[in-house]
Amino acid sequence: MSKQVTLLAIMGIIFSLLAGCAQPEASTDKKTEQAEVELTISAAASLMDALNESKAVFEQKYPGMKLTYNFGGSGKLAQQITQGAPADLFLSASAKDMDRLQAKELLLADSRRDFARNELVLIAPQNSPLSIDSFDQIDPAAVRHFAIGEPASVPAGTYAKQVLQNLKLWEEIQPKLVFSSDVRQVLAYVESGDADVGVIYSSDAVIGKGIKVLATAQSQWHEPIVYPGAVLAASAHPAEAQRFLAFIMSEEGKRILQKYGFQT
Repeated sequence: MSKQVTLLAIMGIIFSLLAGCAQPEASTDKKTEQAEVELTISAAASLMDALNESKAVFEQKYPGMKLTYNFGGSGKLAQQITQGAPADLFLSASAKDMDRLQAKELLLADSRRDFARNELVLIAPQNSPLSIDSFDQIDPAAVRHFAIGEPASVPAGTYAKQVLQNLKLWEEIQPKLVFSSDVRQVLAYVESGDADVGVIYSSDAVIGKGIKVLATAQSQWHEPIVYPGAVLAASAHPAEAQRFLAFIMSEEGKRILQKYGFQT
């Protein structure tokens, strides 16, 4: 009888040891399953509010994924990517800047998609005495400081220049121009009163404080304002990057973009 008890005790110890050895492996597997994928997304500054809301919805939908944004002027972001800055996805406010990356074969093949459109508007502080309702009514003599994005690196600035050139106002207005590094800075200049007027996207006017929209630019005065997105060829997480691009093009993603003044 004692031999049987001893044998059972030994077997119990062996099973305990085996179970103990197996636990770390199970724990490791669990950690692997919970590993977080972090996506770095370079995006036009005008998308900031819409993308921040999209981030909250997307991360709740996919708990294992985390989005990190790098906002700025599309031209500057494209330059950073060309110089090797890490990014998984590029969301641009300009087809031209995306074209530059595509020409250098920096985009994942067939991943490029147009996901939004926008309009260009002329804004002024809420208490501005200006009472114009069209860009072609701009009187350079009545303006002290006219804010636009830097045309060489900020798509909104490029479009603003095209409008002013088409209306034969560019040369006369140049001494009054205040250039900014992105469209949100233009908005800030007008909100603070540092600029009498500014040219931004209609989506930026939606979140503006203490400003009013004076006029909307006619589409024939500038190139189409289209927002393309693409996964970068160097991305460490191309499938996940494509998943987020697909999300912002989904019905749920479109509703968020529309909420912030974008056309989809």
